[in-house]
Amino acid sequence: MKKSYNFGYYMAEGFHSIFTHGLMSFTAVFMIVACLLIMGSFSLVAVNLEQELGKLERENEFLAFVDESFSREEAIALQNVIETIPNVSQVSFTTKEEAQQNYAEKYASDKNAALYTELPPEVFRDRFSVHMEDLSLMQQTIDAVEAVEGINGHQAAPEIAEGFLLVRNVATAVALILIAILLLISIFIIYNAIKLGTFTRREEISIMKMCGATNGFVRAPFVVEGMLLGLTGAVLAFFLQWGVYTLITGAIDTGHTIQLLTVVPFKDIWVRVLGAFAGIGLLVGTGGSVLAIRKFLQV
Repeated sequence: MKKSYNFGYYMAEGFHSIFTHGLMSFTAVFMIVACLLIMGSFSLVAVNLEQELGKLERENEFLAFVDESFSREEAIALQNVIETIPNVSQVSFTTKEEAQQNYAEKYASDKNAALYTELPPEVFRDRFSVHMEDLSLMQQTIDAVEAVEGINGHQAAPEIAEGFLLVRNVATAVALILIAILLLISIFIIYNAIKLGTFTRREEISIMKMCGATNGFVRAPFVVEGMLLGLTGAVLAFFLQWGVYTLITGAIDTGHTIQLLTVVPFKDIWVRVLGAFAGIGLLVGTGGSVLAIRKFLQV
């Protein structure tokens, strides 16, 4: 019964303090919402870029052309050598005749299709399609394949892979920096909101301490207040993030421009987003409360 009474007392005092200092409480919640929205937006950009990079790693390939002096049998034998190269996940061989057919099919709808379909197979060369495990090692992999005797030339676009890597790394770095900065700002706001409450009740806290109240008993209502503020901000930020993300992804999906990114549906990540927001909200609220009440417990 004692624990139940104490819990009810803590909750009641926490709610009472929130409404007593309405303006500071509103400011604290608003700052938490703003900080979580900014952090969440950059984090979701990083998540989408990470998915796109993974898809690019799975689908991206480069072509390694076989020296024309090699016979078909010698060319096919090179596949075993290329497969042993680090970072190579899959290798497939394409003859010049198959390459000519693929080329003709690719441009079959072009108005100058006849120019492509009439190209003889001799114009093309036997080639290998090389898939990689780690896109960041693309250039090293190309150099290693080029070093294989019998490989003469390649076709690749490492600048595309480097561009995705650069954007992903920048977005991740910005997200981490913003998380650190905004966490400090949020804790500072919570700290001042709780400190205002403890300052107005400093005499009551002193009397409670002199009557034998433990630090935990005095601290608990303020910690509850901070947790409530943090969770309120987290829930509001989650629903706002959901709405903003849905609007942006809807605009991308219905746009008439070329689709460069496949956006992760929010239903696939909402649990992680809610968990992260709630965890950060609790961390900020509890941390700010503990810091604010510490001074007034020294009686």
